Amino acid sequence: MKKLTYIVVFLFSVMAHAQNWHSSYSDALARAQNEDKPIILVFSGSDWCAPCIKLDRNVWQSQDFRIHAQDNYVLYKADFPRKRENQLPEKTKLKNQGLADTFNPEGHFPLVLVLDKQQKVLGRIGYRKIPPGEYVSLLNSFLK
Repeated sequence: MKKLTYIVVFLFSVMAHAQNWHSSYSDALARAQNEDKPIILVFSGSDWCAPCIKLDRNVWQSQDFRIHAQDNYVLYKADFPRKRENQLPEKTKLKNQGLADTFNPEGHFPLVLVLDKQQKVLGRIGYRKIPPGEYVSLLNSFLK
């Protein structure tokens, strides 16, 4: 029974977390253009980058961020995991590398970009140890 509870909690958290993030950058871009919304493009090393993991846990998974992002942003995470068990499909790896070549040639992790619907960079930020509401305010400040 305890094992079943863990599985249910895990599946719920995955579904709750995945509800706003697009699995394809081209889908995210199309939605941003159709809905006239900015894009949050995150470069992350989800299984090796400690600040990336903290950003995910403290901001992206927070209620403050998820509620605000749902109506105001289109989200895409370009992930670069290193562990074999976390590897992405080759097609996704190539697309994420293309995004990195264009938007993150220095290879900073985490790097959070706010883009307009034409993919112009409006602002950039990394991990900051601040409450989720303050992080959302920083992201919003790039839109002014």
